Amino acid sequence: MASVPDFASRDPLSPQFWDERFERDFTPWERGGVSAALRRFVAASRPLITLVPGCGSARELTLMCDAGWDATAIDFSPEAVARARALAGPWADRILQADFFAYAPEQPLDLVYEQAFLCALPRARRPDVARRWAELLGQGGLLAGYFYFDAAPKGPPFGIAREELDALLAPAFECIVDEAVEDSIPVFAGKERWMIWRRL
Repeated sequence: MASVPDFASRDPLSPQFWDERFERDFTPWERGGVSAALRRFVAASRPLITLVPGCGSARELTLMCDAGWDATAIDFSPEAVARARALAGPWADRILQADFFAYAPEQPLDLVYEQAFLCALPRARRPDVARRWAELLGQGGLLAGYFYFDAAPKGPPFGIAREELDALLAPAFECIVDEAVEDSIPVFAGKERWMIWRRL
């Protein structure tokens, strides 16, 4: 297993933390492609107005936009945004440098896509993330993606207990899909679920 580089920034709430990891190509949370469950979901859905927060390389955005979706990806790391734009081809202008907690979509969202965003932030920020998800989605809107379950104290990724996730989202969301993941990358293997939550 490759050793972890010695990084100057240790605060995942800072863009510099993520910039440094993208600059040094240390991104073990990056899939390098699009997951099977998301491919199935996009193929089976009508085009959705979608936000992809904490997008990293934003490979999912190309799949969505190619399928006719009105999708926007955001990240507060300039290095992540630069990488994503370089990979996005004709969809590069759909990738914005923005803070999830302050970003205001131009139109109401149908979907917020979750992949390694909740688990990237320290546990103390979880109520803020859940509150923002609820604010961004109207009744019937969907929060879909991958949720990481683990009890290890250090991160990122910071895992969550299933009961804690239920308590976090239950006031505003109901879980309508909960499935095993067959193509996890090593850092998430055996510890993530594909889930869809509907805004109440």
